[in-house]
Amino acid sequence: FRKGISFLLNTIKEFEVVFEASNGEELIHYLEKNEKYPDIIMMDLKMPVINGVEATKIINKSFPSIKIIALTSYNTPSFIANMINVGASSYLVKNATPDEMIFTISEVAEKGFYYNEEVMNVIHQDIINTNQSSKSKLDEDFLTSREKEVLGLICQQLSTNEIAEKLFISPRTVDGHRNNLLLKTESKNMAGLVVFAIQ
Repeated sequence: FRKGISFLLNTIKEFEVVFEASNGEELIHYLEKNEKYPDIIMMDLKMPVINGVEATKIINKSFPSIKIIALTSYNTPSFIANMINVGASSYLVKNATPDEMIFTISEVAEKGFYYNEEVMNVIHQDIINTNQSSKSKLDEDFLTSREKEVLGLICQQLSTNEIAEKLFISPRTVDGHRNNLLLKTESKNMAGLVVFAIQ
């Protein structure tokens, strides 16, 4: 299965497969020993030694710039919610078509995350069910009105350039607002921002 994905991705000129690992331990060892990190990791959840969930937690903490796409045959809400909570930038079921896989990777590369409607519903439901009160800094003046606008457009999965165009500001200014949002909400990545926004 892994070789099949690797073969598929190597046929896309924008993509480069830098490493393959057969388990989470091998992957983490590679990241610790190499200075060139991948932008995105396709993470199988069911692996020996260190599974994909544990590996995602470790990588999200030690290498926060790497985006992780959870890859699994399990499509249950609890699995999805768990992976989003540990920092996955997207969630892909193994029976996805090659086109869906390529689209998901491209969206994560460009926008930092990609959640389809099903995943967004799961996140929403998970927050309602667990009634999370963490990060309850939701006073009116916690975020500026511009930051709220940018956050709303991030949740609509617009790219930096699309947000800049929509708000008549420069892409650099959008990046500044996004960095402020990450700091203020104590989110590690775009996935965390979306969860914060729904809360």
